[in-house]
Amino acid sequence: MWEQEELSLPDQVDEAINYIKMLETKLKECKKRKESLQGRERSHACISDGTEARLMTSSSPKAPEIEIHEMGSNLEVILTSGVDDQFIFYEVIRILHQDGAEILNAKFSVVGNTIFHVIHAEIRDSMFGFGAAKISERLKGFVSGCASEGEMQLPELWDFEINPELWEF
Repeated sequence: MWEQEELSLPDQVDEAINYIKMLETKLKECKKRKESLQGRERSHACISDGTEARLMTSSSPKAPEIEIHEMGSNLEVILTSGVDDQFIFYEVIRILHQDGAEILNAKFSVVGNTIFHVIHAEIRDSMFGFGAAKISERLKGFVSGCASEGEMQLPELWDFEINPELWEF
């Protein structure tokens, strides 16, 4: 078997710093790629040819919509959103999980510029009763907030600086 010698604490800290710097570099690259992809999408929207303008109108972004059907302790959530609004699906899953619902399955279908998500979840017995109403209210509030704001600004999770000089050993 291969044995790895144990690193001293300063060496471990150096390794951690190098790893964090590598992650920061990857993050910057991903941000640049995201911006270039968004720029490419925006440039397509500027086309003024009659044929392409009709195509752009028919596939214009759709405001997100949600339907929630309660069937006993089960919930069926139907989410309709644009292809650029994937974060809404992830947030709906997070809210369901946070409120104690167990995701049984989730399916999606893409038609043009619209994604249809169907999520089946089960509410725990302790949450059953008032839990479905609470979950429905939170989900509808979130989705209607996204629709009214147009494009929701998500917080940048990595916009902080790490200053190793301030670490105490």
